[in-house]
Order: sequence, then C-alpha cells, then structure tokens
Amino acid sequence: MRIGLLTREYPPEVYGGAGVHVGYLVPRLRDIVEVDVHCFGGPREDATAHNPAAGLEQANPALRTLSADLSIAAAVEGVDLVHSHTWYANHAGHLAKLLHGVPHVVTAHSLEPRRPWKAEQLGGGYRVSSWVERTAYLDADAVIAVSEGMRTDVLDCYPELDPARVHVVRNGIDTATYHPVSEVDTLVEHGIDPARPTVVFVGRITRQKGVDHLIAAAHRIDPSAQVVLCAGAPDTPEIAEETRAAVAELAEHRPGVFWIQRMLRQSEVQQLLSHATVFVCPSVYEPLGIVNLEAMACGTAVVASDVGGIPEVVAHGETGLLVHYDAQDTAAFRTGLADAVNALLSTPDRAAAMGAAGRARAERDFSWASVAEQTVAVYRAALRGPSAGGS
Repeated sequence: MRIGLLTREYPPEVYGGAGVHVGYLVPRLRDIVEVDVHCFGGPREDATAHNPAAGLEQANPALRTLSADLSIAAAVEGVDLVHSHTWYANHAGHLAKLLHGVPHVVTAHSLEPRRPWKAEQLGGGYRVSSWVERTAYLDADAVIAVSEGMRTDVLDCYPELDPARVHVVRNGIDTATYHPVSEVDTLVEHGIDPARPTVVFVGRITRQKGVDHLIAAAHRIDPSAQVVLCAGAPDTPEIAEETRAAVAELAEHRPGVFWIQRMLRQSEVQQLLSHATVFVCPSVYEPLGIVNLEAMACGTAVVASDVGGIPEVVAHGETGLLVHYDAQDTAAFRTGLADAVNALLSTPDRAAAMGAAGRARAERDFSWASVAEQTVAVYRAALRGPSAGGS
C-alpha cells in the first residue's frame, strides 16, 4: 500500500499540533506501509516540498495555499490513497481523489466553523478555507477525528456526513522523547529560578489557545510562583500588540513574569515542562491538545479548560484539574483557572502525584505505534469502500 500524506507542516517546519502529529505519525506509518509525504516549505530529504505559485506573493494567503495544493495534486499520481491534514492540504487531497481516482482520508485537527477568529487573519480567505474544508469532508472516504469530542464536532458542523465514515484515532505522544529531565540551562538562560514554583504555558498567540485568559488569571495566581509564557507566532499584528500590552500590565502588578517569544526547540520545551509545578492549557477550542500530553509525559500536573478533547486526555482529579469554559462568562473561567492553579501550588505533593499519574497515563494510553496501526486500519477500510473510485 502506497500512501500520499499531504500536509502544510512537516519537520523541521512545525508550528502547531498538526505538524507535531504528522512528524511523529509518519515514521510509525512507514513501519507498516509506504508513505510519500508532500508538504509546504523548504526542501526535505524525506518529503517533497511544494510552494505557492510565482506571481501570487501579494495574494490572499488562502489563494497561495490553493496554488500549492494544485502542485501537490499533480504530484501524487501513482499512490493508492491520499491522506490530508488541515484545510491547507484538504483541497490537494480532494483534487487528487477526483483526478487520480483514489480514496481520500482526512484527519480533523480543527474545524473552520469552530474558529471564526481566523477571519482576522485571512479576511475573505476564511470563507475560502471554510469552503475547502466543507467540500473535502463531505466527499472524503473517511474522516479521522483526533478525539471523541472532535468526532461530535465534525458531525455537528457537517451533519450530511455518514457517521460510519467518521473514525476516532486519538493523538499520541513519544514518551521516549518527552520525559522528565534534570537539565536547567534553558531556565537559567531566561532568568527563571529552577528552585521556585513555576506555572508554564506553551502555545501560539491565537484566540484559540486562550493565552489572554491566562494572562488575566495570572493577576490572581500566587505571586510567589513564576509565570512563564512560551508564546510566539501571533496570528495578527493586532493580537501581538494586545498580548504585549497585557503581559506588560501583568509584569507591573506582580513579580516573576517571563515571556519567551521565540519558538523553542523540543529539548528546551522539555526542560520547562519538567521543572514546572503546573502546566496550564486555557484553550477555548481544542480538538485534543498534544501539548497536554507533552506536559504529562514530562511528569507535570495540568490545569486545562474542559473544551473539546481535553477531558479525554486530562483526567480530572487524577492527572490535573479541569476548569469549565463558558464563552458567555469568561470572568468565571479566568477565576477558575487561577483558583485551580493556586490549589496545586499550595499542595505541591498533590501536584507531583498528578504529574506522576500523567506520565503513567501517557505511557499506557497514547503510543504513536498504536495511532499508526489504527490509521492504517482506516486506510484499508477506505480502500474497500464503495466510494474508493472517486466521485
């Protein structure tokens, strides 16, 4: 079986959860089937890179994406099945299905109808991305949701889909890569005291990740704890400026605020997670949240919102604490975040026990080898399916 795996992100050019997913999934898939990776960006030794067409440099980002998708669709001739990740590659997969008569499998990492703030970033391109996603999903031979919560969202957004075509294969974590470490040079480099209690956030500056809620909540977090925000890659200049102003105000009112704006290497993130007392994931939308698995694998207790697939990862009261998110009452959410963080800061033995339980859960329930096996099972079912010849 020869698979064409289509993605915008692929190592070393990874900025989000979908890129992390693909980066770990592909090696495990290659243990079972033949995989040709087609991605965006610079040349890779183990993938074919595609880029937007010349002359579109000033065009809306959605149009630049579609031009790269045309290149990918032309390049996958000869594969048995195409598997696309995120709307950036969904159109390439849809066109490949029509053009080459092969099944198309989609992995749902997020859904455009659940991310209206993308209009700030893409303008009218958000309507294009929404059309691309809808078209690809409704014609796909199979849709893989990364959590039960995501499956519910997929069927809610696209009720025309046959539920039998929507499968759940949860994200994984490489616990051999993500594990507790003793090194502290990254902390020392940024002025963080390894001996003090620390609250850590890792994520992009986007409405989805809820960093604004955490910054607001941090005014109520125990001032003896350090607050470390590993937050970069803002969606828009406006969000970047909002975040800068909010962090500056926080730093004026409490000590121990650290904002790391560059994208950190995996080993650097691992150090920060390993030495955190609490990791916080304040997302307002999250299909699963690989970063929670990364924190758990590093032996750190998690405080997270109860949205999407997060409750399938973070076991409330066992590996961390969940805080209810209500878009109509963000003040209560922010208070809840602060209270949950403070509860663990004040009981470090409990936080440590939750971290140990999280590590055990990550090892037991979220291996990438299992993810690959389940994904190949979806491929085989799609190849047997009645729509495998295209439409």
